[in-house]
Amino acid sequence: MKVVKFGGSSLADAAQIGKALAIVAAEPERRFVVASAPGKRSADDVKVTDLLYRLQAEPDADRPATLARLRDRFGGIVNDLGVALDLGAEFALIERQLTLGAGPDYFASRGEYLNSKIIAAKLGWPFVDAAEVVRFDAAGQLLPEPTDAALAAALGGLDRAVVPGFYGAGPDGRVKTFTRGGSDITGALVARAVRADVYENWTDVSGVLMADPRVVEAPAPIRLISYADLRRLAAMGASVLHEAAVEPVRLAGIPINVRNTNRPADQGTWIQAEAPAPAPGAAPIVGLAGKVGFALIGVVESGARPSQEVAAAMARALAGAGVKVRFQAAQDGLRVVAVDSDRYEDAVRAMYRALVADYQ
Repeated sequence: MKVVKFGGSSLADAAQIGKALAIVAAEPERRFVVASAPGKRSADDVKVTDLLYRLQAEPDADRPATLARLRDRFGGIVNDLGVALDLGAEFALIERQLTLGAGPDYFASRGEYLNSKIIAAKLGWPFVDAAEVVRFDAAGQLLPEPTDAALAAALGGLDRAVVPGFYGAGPDGRVKTFTRGGSDITGALVARAVRADVYENWTDVSGVLMADPRVVEAPAPIRLISYADLRRLAAMGASVLHEAAVEPVRLAGIPINVRNTNRPADQGTWIQAEAPAPAPGAAPIVGLAGKVGFALIGVVESGARPSQEVAAAMARALAGAGVKVRFQAAQDGLRVVAVDSDRYEDAVRAMYRALVADYQ
């Protein structure tokens, strides 16, 4: 059994959705579909998720025009696919939520919600709302085990289903979204819950590449990579798969296959627990990745405390400040951490309090 997740570029319009549906139909074991919101149809287009964020934030006078664009976008998909589905009631509910002051997470989630409704109607499969099965705590953190139980209960009795990606709900029932690219996480959660044999992640590239194609011309694909190496590349900026999507399937021992919706014959990249030993003459690296916007912070240890204590104090301070460490290394008394540039000052203040002020 396979769980298939399609990204925004794979579902940008009816033509792209048609490709995705053909992929689903090609193999009967593709039984659970996780859908993203429609992405860009061209370089100068706007993603549906961005339109929805705009709708929530803009003045009342500007909202009718944005709502009209959204109705046209989804109405065009419905008409072009020939689906007998009236979204009038759904848009009436969205307008009502505007008057009630719903937050940005609710509106951002409607792209996945509506696209999944359309795909489920076209396939004739059950639709399972992610708000009913993906659990977050009051602080907005995913609850993996309650989510696994809820998904298993909801999907266990279904032979096939469509689940929208990117969102769930907190204990108060309010919609909560993952960070951008979070539909990858939903796909992994569904794969774990149904104990899939493979989690297929369909996107617009033929797998994970050894370098950024915007920088290196025609980089070689990575045919097979371990969960651990993928997480390392993702932490340093590789963006094919959301880094948090690895853990649910790693725990369940489910391999990930990253594929290209526009080139379904390509085998893409397989991600699994262990990669085989390199063949003779193979490249000495798995891949290269980078991200603009890192700040490096160096901590020179005095020797007054064991290095492990310093590292633990740094980790607690940064986690308490909500700063994500992208990379860290230590050698000869120098410990270096990389954080996002916009969190540099927060990180420095947090570490100073923990490593200096707390000892004075």
